Amino acid sequence: MPVVEDPCEFILRETRVKPVPHAEEIRLHVADEAMALWQKTEEELGELGLPPPFWAFAWAGGQGLARYILDTPELVAGKTVLDFACGSGLVGIAAMKAGARACHAVDIDPFALEAARLNAELNGVELLRQAADITSDRLPDVDIVLCGDVFYDKPMADKILAFIDRLLAADITVLVGDPGRSYLPRERLVELADYSVKVVGALEDNEIKRTHIYRVRET
Repeated sequence: MPVVEDPCEFILRETRVKPVPHAEEIRLHVADEAMALWQKTEEELGELGLPPPFWAFAWAGGQGLARYILDTPELVAGKTVLDFACGSGLVGIAAMKAGARACHAVDIDPFALEAARLNAELNGVELLRQAADITSDRLPDVDIVLCGDVFYDKPMADKILAFIDRLLAADITVLVGDPGRSYLPRERLVELADYSVKVVGALEDNEIKRTHIYRVRET
């Protein structure tokens, strides 16, 4: 069984600092060679059941959501924000740069939380980080929840939608950034904006994805 490396050392060694294509105000530690890192992570860490390196890329939904937040800072200014399934921390960083009072970045992958910490430092902001599946926990004490690229898998989508229903019942606003993933609950969404976003072609079906920003409404 392979030995898990120090997450910080692994991230710094396997990534490069680059501006986010659709939110150039923000820089991230991202994979220089997308498929090479994906393969390396599977080989070195896969036997331990760790997730793929979603944290190493600026995905389409997250980029669109970050852009929307930066362009409409009144959405988050002075508020407490949850960056759900935060990955690289891109959306939470955008919220903090837009004037959020605080941002809780949550992900099940400890490497993602370390990447989010490094990326937050790189951009001069702070994220409060938690490695956990919070979908069945007590609701977080936040004003708004931001979800980028979370509806790609049916079991996960079902679990997240049930969590979102609880958030909405508590009058917590939920925004989603998504380029049309398979299990997006379209009938529950109110579109706020859309963008053409440059992404990693090796990981998507195109190098440009049309990405939409939605507010989730109650049933």
